[in-house]
Amino acid sequence: MKRSHRRLAAAAAGVGIAPFVAVIPATSALAHGYVSAPMSRQAQCAKGIVQCGAIKYEPQSVEGPKGLRSCSGGNAGFRELDDDSKGWQVTNVGQSVTFTWTFTARHSTRNYEYYVGGRKVADISGNNKQPPATLSHNVNLGGVSGRQKILAIWNIADTANAFYACIDVNVQ
Repeated sequence: MKRSHRRLAAAAAGVGIAPFVAVIPATSALAHGYVSAPMSRQAQCAKGIVQCGAIKYEPQSVEGPKGLRSCSGGNAGFRELDDDSKGWQVTNVGQSVTFTWTFTARHSTRNYEYYVGGRKVADISGNNKQPPATLSHNVNLGGVSGRQKILAIWNIADTANAFYACIDVNVQ
């Protein structure tokens, strides 16, 4: 085969493979959910408000075993989310806050938990059903004031995992 024909064949093969290569990253990013409002730490990373590592590209992927109490869900690749000194944007809120989850893969849900300072302030049943693409919960923060870090947890019904999000607020 002549050299120019080999180049043409290689180019044609590359064009044939290109659509599949473009699909691979999209499928790996089809996981899972995070708090989009008020903006969670991973949402701030995704928007470039705070400089973070790989979480910038996967705000929905902070997944770990159920029962953890960390912003990173125990995921070493996302440990920057646990750093309280990173300059997270703080949202002013009242005693009652509406948290909105955005889901990219909707798993059957056991429940959602919300913690302030390690104290559970809400436990909302998911009724073992898939949530819609976005879902909001109104949560009473239990009389706290000032700057607080809220830990929101989405517990999946049919796996041992949960999704974790931390939201920095100033309760007025």
